[in-house]
Amino acid sequence: MTERPEPEHYFTAEPVSDGELRERTIELAGHTVTVHTAGGVFSPGDLDKGTAVLLRSAPPPPADGTFLDLGCGWGPLALTLALASPQATVYAVDVSRRALDLTRRNADRLGCAATLANGPSSGGGIVTAEPDGVPDDVTFDLIWSNPPIRVGKQALHEMLVHWLPRLAPGGTAYLVVSKNLGADSLQTWLTTQLPHADVSRHASSKGFRVLAVHAGA
Repeated sequence: MTERPEPEHYFTAEPVSDGELRERTIELAGHTVTVHTAGGVFSPGDLDKGTAVLLRSAPPPPADGTFLDLGCGWGPLALTLALASPQATVYAVDVSRRALDLTRRNADRLGCAATLANGPSSGGGIVTAEPDGVPDDVTFDLIWSNPPIRVGKQALHEMLVHWLPRLAPGGTAYLVVSKNLGADSLQTWLTTQLPHADVSRHASSKGFRVLAVHAGA
């Protein structure tokens, strides 16, 4: 009897599913753009509902600073941040190398990739990186994330307690989570884990919560 392979997830580092590029035309930051997606990453067919809720609900990003898209997939959040704030440096972080390649391709295509010379240029743009590729001394003025809830509670919690404390003083993280997948319990947990931050429900729409984590000044 032939064993079935383990199911592949969008948080797999090296997906083996079809990586053929597909073009999608969507609106990001008021621009109609054409991007590349592919199988084996999160929501390759279109902008998923949770990400759309976050994009509608989050306040406009600052004009500059250092931002993070945590779990970037093919890049809709990072691309939106970079298009809205061209002077900001946006780190697009994912464990999936295919996701990082797609985000890099899309940033190049839309003219919002960072120019690297011993690190991100002062001119801003998107920097793609695996989690270990972000320098330890980098802090973030803004974090946007549609976190990979299906990776499991323990892995999710480890990810959040690693990245959320890296908010700069006065910085804010916006996380979109399905109510049916534990958004309310996650809010409670974040409150206990981040006692020096203000954790609140920023918005609620179409079965999703947008949680805000605001770091103290």
